[in-house]
Formats: sequence, C-alpha cells, structure tokens
Amino acid sequence: MLRELKTFLAVARHGTFAAAGLHIGLTQSAVSAQIRNLENALGIRLFDRTGRQATLNAAGQRALPMAQEMLAIFSRMAVDDAVSEFRGELKIGAVATAQTGLLPQAFLRLRQQAPGLEPKLVPGVSLNLLSQVDAGEVDLAIMIKPPFELPKELSAQVIRREPFVLIVPPQVEGDDPLRLLAERPHVRYDRNSFGGRLVTRFLREQRIEVNVALELDELEAIVKMVESGLGVSLLPRAGLWLEHPLKVRVIELGELTFYREMVLLQRYSQRNQPIQKLFAQCLE
Repeated sequence: MLRELKTFLAVARHGTFAAAGLHIGLTQSAVSAQIRNLENALGIRLFDRTGRQATLNAAGQRALPMAQEMLAIFSRMAVDDAVSEFRGELKIGAVATAQTGLLPQAFLRLRQQAPGLEPKLVPGVSLNLLSQVDAGEVDLAIMIKPPFELPKELSAQVIRREPFVLIVPPQVEGDDPLRLLAERPHVRYDRNSFGGRLVTRFLREQRIEVNVALELDELEAIVKMVESGLGVSLLPRAGLWLEHPLKVRVIELGELTFYREMVLLQRYSQRNQPIQKLFAQCLE
C-alpha cells in the first residue's frame, strides 16, 4: 500500500489525477486505479470528484496526516545506523521557555552531528504536547513534568530542575515571602498549567489565600506585570527575563523552595533509537 499512499499524497497536493500523475510518473488511469485500491482497502472515499478536480473530503483530510506519518516512518526504516547519515524530519515539541533556553544550543549541536536531519519545532503547552507525543504527532517534547502518573507507553527523562522564587516590584519592602504573598495582590501563574499547579499546591500547604490580580501562563508576561506594580508572583527561575537587567526584586524561598522539573518526553518504545538518544545528548 506504500505506492497507493504516495499517490494519495500527490493527488491531495496537486488537486487532479492528471497533475499528480505528471509529478510521480504515472498515467491518469494508473493514478485513478491506485486511489480506487486505497479507498477499497479502507472502505471509505477520500476525495470529492468534481469534473477534473479531486478535493479531499472529511475522511481524506483525516487520513492525510496519518499517511504522511506512515511514509515518514517507512523512510526512517531505511536510514543507516550512523546518526551523521540520518535524513528526514524530527518533530520536537517544546514549551516557550525551552524554545529560548535549552533548544538553541541543542539544535546547533544536532546540526553539527546530523546535518541531514531536519528538526521541526512544534510550540505548545505541556498538556497539549503530552497528547501529541502520545498520539505520535511529534517525536519528542520538552515540557514541564506533569503532576500525575504518565501512561506506561511514555517515558519522561528529567533534564532540568528550576526553583521557584517570589518576585516583587522594586518599591515593595520586606523579605518574608509568605507575608508578601498573604498581603499583596498576586499575579498568578495559570493554575491550569503544570507549573501553575505546583504554585497552587504550595499555597495550599502554606495555608495562604491570595488576592489574584491577574492570571496568565507566559513567564515573561508575568514579570512585566510585576514590574508595573500590579502584584507579586511565584514563578520558576527560567526564561528570558533572567537574561536582562532585572526590574523586579527576587526573593528566595529558602527551605520552602519547590521546583519545576523539565522533562524530555518520548514514546517508551523509541527512547533507545539512535536519533532520539542523540537529541537527548545534545540537550546536555
């Protein structure tokens, strides 16, 4: 069925059987026969045919990314074990702080060691990236470790631990983090995010009810809100805000410090594949 899948992708790309045939070296009747074979094997129609045009219907649109993935997997089977000879695409999901922190140097190392590989960065939040790795839509993901047990099909390798700190506007006095949290408005790290859930657990353990001034998920945006005087915030030491002169005061939590763990997530069955192992090494 591999040739039928290739023909399916060609028709989806070029819009007619004749145009697809020109690009893949088949006659229009051969293209039509292969599409018919594929549709019969699947038991569904993939295209709406209007005159010479062939337009993907709902079933075809659903099948398209799966066909692309099946062909990509097949092409990876033919790759030499030497990582320097790898060809093809590696889809890497990443949360925002990983994109600007861990990944630039990791991508540079990866390009030096596997120049034929084409990494594709897929941005997202941790919960979505978890689903994408589980569904096979991305090969790897750098994300925040979830506060629940992972499915047994997935493997999470801790690659960084980031301590939480309290940031306050420069003009705010005092160094007691618990008192400042109780008395000052709070710019809250989104409680639906994995990192935000750690903040929620900390506040519950310390029995602190905060006055939420604003809730959001982007660390740099949280810092800007605190700079403006909107409130104080608990957030991890991570991201671009640490690379610029600080316009906030950073208060350590001392013995109360808790951590956000960044993990490399992948399917358990693929964790020992040469290219996955190479990428993990590049992160180090």
